[in-house]
Amino acid sequence: MTNRQKLIAAILLFLGVFSLGVAGFKYFGGPEATLLDSIYMTAITISTIGYGEAIDLRHNPTARVFTIFFIILSLGSIAFAVSSITAFIVEGELKDIIRRRKMDKEISRLKDHYIVCGSDETAQTVIQELLLTRRKFVVIEPSREKLEKLQSLGHFPYIEGEPSEDEILLKAGIKQARGILLSLPSDELNLYVTLTARSLNPRLRIVSKGIDLKSHAKMKKAGADSVISPTFIGGMRMVSEMIRPSVTTFLDMMLRDKEKVLRVEEVTVKADSKLVGQTLQESRLKERSDILLVAIKKAASGEYQFNPPGDYVITAGDVLIFIGSPEAVQNLEKITA
Repeated sequence: MTNRQKLIAAILLFLGVFSLGVAGFKYFGGPEATLLDSIYMTAITISTIGYGEAIDLRHNPTARVFTIFFIILSLGSIAFAVSSITAFIVEGELKDIIRRRKMDKEISRLKDHYIVCGSDETAQTVIQELLLTRRKFVVIEPSREKLEKLQSLGHFPYIEGEPSEDEILLKAGIKQARGILLSLPSDELNLYVTLTARSLNPRLRIVSKGIDLKSHAKMKKAGADSVISPTFIGGMRMVSEMIRPSVTTFLDMMLRDKEKVLRVEEVTVKADSKLVGQTLQESRLKERSDILLVAIKKAASGEYQFNPPGDYVITAGDVLIFIGSPEAVQNLEKITA
């Protein structure tokens, strides 16, 4: 029996003992004893305070025998209740409940956030990157033990539950989320959660891990926007280390430097942004010291303009691709919004 179950049992036992006392004193007190008198007698007997008796039991031996056994029963139930409450508080379950409620409130306020499903090495890398780049996210994992290990990566909200369940995904705020990242133990689970997530939020961006390359097409048909193969990425990294080692070293410095976090980021220009209609030279984006504009994905054609010239006219829906810090991303989002 867990401490929480013991606490519930102690409360129920106390209520049962109290009800027994009220019924007993009402019975032995006769018609003259009111319900309030019986409650009063029960309260002073259980608490062993010993105020004056509201029901006279001096000439009723049977009632006195009942009172003796009731006192012994009361002391036992109080001792059990005190030990259960102490264990509940000392062993941290009350603290966990308070922390869980606080976290649930934090999750309910999330908007335009990301949902991470899983706790394997891939998921851990995802979590570390989201923490470093200061993104809002919530983790879903059914194993409490694995969730506790993930907490060593940093503070973030999480939900203990199956990511394949609609209720859990809704609790994670999937309808308000920007995207979901799936790194579950099997392709079948990733495929099932992809179907579920897409049905709950048709606008959601879904990125899933695909262990078997043959499963990628099925996942995309199910609604995944992108499917990532760890083996393919690993192979590409190995050959990059061989033929372009300086580039991989530079990228590693960007990814692993925790003091100065730099990433290749993207920001979409909104329709009501003040940048719309301006040239890059007029916007002075290329002159900013906190970002390095690398390319623009054109809204009209979807083509990429690498190292765009100063006379390029910015339009609504253009995606600016640049190298910058999390702070630079936030500043640029304010301008493009």
